[in-house]
Formats: sequence, C-alpha cells, structure tokens
Amino acid sequence: MNDIILEMRNITKTFPGVKALDNVNFKVKRGEIHCLVGENGAGKSTLMKILAGIYPYGSYTGDILLNGEIQRFTSIRDSENAGIAIINQELALIPELSVYENIFFGHEIMKGRLIDRNQTIINATEVLKKVKLDVNPVTKVRDLPIGKQQLVEIAKTLSRNANIIILDEPTSSLTEQESQNLLQLLKKLKADGATLIMISHRLKEVVAIADTITVLRDGVTICSMDSTQKRINELEIIKYMVGRNIENIYPKSNERELGDIYFEVRNWTAIDLKNNRKVLDNVSINVREGEIVGIAGLMGAGRTELALSIFGNTPGYKIESGVLLLEGKKVKFKSTMNAMQQGFAYVTEDRKRNGLILIQDIKFNITISNLDSVISGKFARMIKVINENEEIIVANQYKEKLGIRAPSIKQKVLNLSGGNQQKVSVAKSLFTNPRLMILDEPTRGIDVGAKFEMYNLMGNMASQGVSIIMISSELPELIGMCDRIYVMSDGQITGEVRRDEFSEQRIMQLATNIKEDGSRESFNY
Repeated sequence: MNDIILEMRNITKTFPGVKALDNVNFKVKRGEIHCLVGENGAGKSTLMKILAGIYPYGSYTGDILLNGEIQRFTSIRDSENAGIAIINQELALIPELSVYENIFFGHEIMKGRLIDRNQTIINATEVLKKVKLDVNPVTKVRDLPIGKQQLVEIAKTLSRNANIIILDEPTSSLTEQESQNLLQLLKKLKADGATLIMISHRLKEVVAIADTITVLRDGVTICSMDSTQKRINELEIIKYMVGRNIENIYPKSNERELGDIYFEVRNWTAIDLKNNRKVLDNVSINVREGEIVGIAGLMGAGRTELALSIFGNTPGYKIESGVLLLEGKKVKFKSTMNAMQQGFAYVTEDRKRNGLILIQDIKFNITISNLDSVISGKFARMIKVINENEEIIVANQYKEKLGIRAPSIKQKVLNLSGGNQQKVSVAKSLFTNPRLMILDEPTRGIDVGAKFEMYNLMGNMASQGVSIIMISSELPELIGMCDRIYVMSDGQITGEVRRDEFSEQRIMQLATNIKEDGSRESFNY
C-alpha cells in the first residue's frame, strides 16, 4: 500500500499583484502528524485552503493527488466528500446552537423529513467521548470556554469521518494546559489512524508532536524534515523559516538602564456588575522608566481586565477602590482618550476585532489614533480637515520603521498577514508618542520572524525610556523579555518574580496558586 496519502504538485496561486504560492510541492504520509511552518505570508494557509476546496480548481495551477488519484475540488463540499476537513483558526461554530447541533450541522441525522434529535444527541455523545470532552450535548456553545469550543470543532470534524484533518493554529487561543491536552488528543487521533496536518507558530509544540515538518518561505517549499529519523530543534526550523541564523531571539535586557518608578497601581479592586464578583482584588504593581514588566497568569486570571481598567476602559465592571500614580501623582482616567492624552497606549490581544479597522487601509489605521498630528493650517484645524500628504508621510515612515510588508500603505489591513496586522496595530499606538505601552499578547498568532522583530522593537522602545507592561500566555517570552514578572490568579497578584528568580515552574506555581506540597498559597499585598 502506498505510504503517501496526499500529494500536492507544483501548486501556484496568484492574487492581484502577489504570487502567494510558487510551484509548491507537499507530500503527506498516511497516519502521520505533518506540521507546516513558515513566517506569516509564507503561503501556509493559502496552500491548505486550496486543499480544502476554499480556493476552487481553476483558481490555481498544479495538481492534488489523494491516494494517487488526481482531485479537482470546486468547493468545500467536494473536499469533505473526499475525506478532508479543515479547522480554521477562527472557529466555525454557531454560538447560539447547542453542542450536538454544531457537531452535526450540515449533515443532520434525519428521521423521515425531520431531524432525529434523540439519535443526534446519542451520536454526539459518542463523538465527544473520542475528544475526551465531558459536557452535556445540549449545552449552548456560547457557554463553553474557548478550549472546549476547540474540542467541539474537532468533534464536528470527526463526525464527518474525515481521513485527513487540517488544523490551522489550533492552540493560538488556548492556555498552556489546554494546549497540552489538545496535543495529547492529536496523538491519540493519529494512533486511531487519522492523518493530521497542523499549521503552527508555536515551534515548541511542533518539535514535540510532528513526524514530518515542511517549511514554506515566500510561497516556496524550502524543505521537509523527518523528525522520526533525526531530532530537530527550534533553531534549525527558524533558520529555514527566515533564511538566516537567529541565535537568540530576545534582546539583552541587562544593557538597559532603568529609571525611577513611572507608573504605579495601588490596591486596585474592580467588580463585575453582571455577576457581582471581584475581577480584580487589591492589585498593586509598578513599572519603572525603560522597564519591561510582565503580567503572567492563566486564562481568566484578570490580566486583560487589569490592562483595560488601567487604560480607562471598564466595560461591564466598576472600580471599587484603589489609586493610579503617574510619576508619584494621583491620576484618574475617565476614558481611553484621557489615558492616551497622558501618554498611555494599549495594544489589544484581539487586533482583528478591537485593534484595527480591517476594511480600511494601512494609512487610515495608523493615523486614526492621532489625527490632530495630521491636520495642518489654522483654518484646517478649525474645521478638522486632514492633510492627506502628511498622512502619507507618517504612514510610510512607520511602514519602513516597523518593516510592514505590503505593496503600499493603501493596502487594506484585511489582506495583510497576522504579523503585519500586528505591526500596524503597534504603529497606531506608537504614533501617539506614548511613555507607557500596555501590550496584551503582542505576539499571538504571528510567526517567529515577526516575533523577533516585535521583541527588538520592544527592546528599542524600552532603551529610549518607554515603560512597557507586557501580558503574555507564553512563559518563555516573558522570561526572555521582562525585567520583572507579576503573576496573577483569580484577580489577585500572587507573586512578583525578579529576573534572577525566573523559572517556568515558579511562575506556573504562582499562576495556579499552589505550593509545592499541594496546598494553596496565601498572599497579603
């Protein structure tokens, strides 16, 4: 029996002005976990969308062979009928429907002309067992955390009896523990005979799970590596991804000189008005001039709530007590605009929903944060007329400074890769000339090359005296970037870890609020 279940030969795909894929060749063995890696814009998702029928036959050149036979998919349904299923980074679930309805949506179990609800629930229960998800099938998807929604999406795929499952960044929105659980599930699916193709920027996970690793760069196949024959490390993958050696992706923090305490939060407590519970409980932190301070913690620990409340954005909750001190003086931000006027900037964890206006171009997105700076002339200022020439100059400066890869500043942000979208989001904040930057998951969903650039940008900002508060779920980057790390659990600060004390074990211990003997920690701040 042929060991190759899938082969994509000489795949070329062109968008207006851009060749996304250039004669790409890709082979997948039966029953393996094959990881597809590369920088944002390398062509990974485009290649998988061709395989899934999202880009139909005729919109690309080249051949897809399944079990040695040429396939010509003109729709997603064609691909699914051939036994291929894709799980996109943005989950395709309907929140208002139940778990069982989502699992069998589009291929309902019928009894005559009606849906057989009882049989559907029974079948859904069986497929939920395969993904080890213990939830009531009638539960609405909206009531599940993101980690369990990801498992529902996989269950939905298994219900269609797919032989090849494509997962696009499946762990990007999951906690460390949820990610580990998902990787164990993928290994089990492989053992049960499934063939898995996974796109991921998390190279630690790639090394841990992949049988074969294929690297794309600029729409070209660079290499395929068999990790069952040779142990492959992250630096080797990075070298092929970016085309150069990167010995250390984190800038040297010990070369920076820290100033006085610039900003301080004291005894900060916030109440969730809907549930009448504390989302922040007596939180106290500070950050010095030129310092990068990390905020670690599991999902739901209160990290984003802290960031938003500092920035004057408190949707659904109110500040019950506490003070903010800016250079030792009390301040109170009534709005995000007020915070920005005081030199604060916030880069959201969800750039697509809250950080950018996707249907607008790069120029618009960068300059919208500080329009007064691109209004010229006395009369223009009275009636708020934007100087488009000034806008163009500013946008081009940030495009060059941050290395935003796009044909021009008139490119719609919607059509940029994740890493370049993130750079636009950061540029938008930098244009306000901040003295304190709050970065919430600044490298989520971007590749290692873009991460390297983001880390260098953060290091340069800190070297110029900008204070940075960095929230991240990735402990290696917190340890690599930060001067100090505060750890949160259940809305409280459970510890402060200094650079000479950094370790993933210690941070996770504080994040779970568990002592080494298994008992709960007790903290008084």
